[in-house]
Amino acid sequence: MSTFLLIGGTGKVGTRLAERLRTEGAAVRIASRTGGDVRFDWRDHATYASAVAGIDGVFIVGPGSATDWSPLLSEFLAVAAGAGVSRVALLSARGVEFLKDGAVALAERAIVTGPLEWTILRPSHFAQNFTEAMFVPVDGEVAAPVADGAEPFVDVLDIAEVAARVLLTGSWPNQFIDISGPTALTFDEAVAVLAAELGRPVVFRNESAEEHIERLRAAGTPEGYIIWRMAMLGGIRSGRDAYVSDGVERVLGRSATSFEDWARREAGATR
Repeated sequence: MSTFLLIGGTGKVGTRLAERLRTEGAAVRIASRTGGDVRFDWRDHATYASAVAGIDGVFIVGPGSATDWSPLLSEFLAVAAGAGVSRVALLSARGVEFLKDGAVALAERAIVTGPLEWTILRPSHFAQNFTEAMFVPVDGEVAAPVADGAEPFVDVLDIAEVAARVLLTGSWPNQFIDISGPTALTFDEAVAVLAAELGRPVVFRNESAEEHIERLRAAGTPEGYIIWRMAMLGGIRSGRDAYVSDGVERVLGRSATSFEDWARREAGATR
């Protein structure tokens, strides 16, 4: 039985991945500063060795996109290799192409040049962002500076299933896997689907980049993250992120989950 370490295992992707791996008969170790199976802190190098002891593979969700954490990642990978870890999968983002020297791009480089066999997952924006993150309606409104740009929102369950297959089989070594939903939707279209499943009115409001940045700053958001987020949203607004990726088909041999099916399953369940 293989044992996998999930760094960032309490987030949207990590929790679903842990469930999938356990269903497949693997052992899962959640790494966290508090409340996990093993204590792990990127800034406490003394926690690295104990976290990777007896581990076959590692799935990494980084500590954020606000600052460069690639030196810590490189050190961790060296420790993992010394402990006999065979492979690592990194959750990145398709948006890395819109900020080529950002923290996410630097983390990818650390993985590619590191000592372990690697796979990098690059998903589009999550469908779950409309129920669990940045696009959750507030007072019946979703506001974002994307105009009529379209995005092929991906179901996080699809990401988790792809990650599980990569880790369990060791296939797709040293490859990038872009993952998206099957169809690009504008925010007006996505919000209409969401409203129908929620059973209440929800509208989309296009806001200016300046207004969006001001909202983030007022909430105390780090400037590094604001730069990253605006680069990703700019990719949607410009139309450059509307393309569909085939990662789900490549790895799982099936079509990616549609936004409508996701909304029926998750948003509809909250009605």
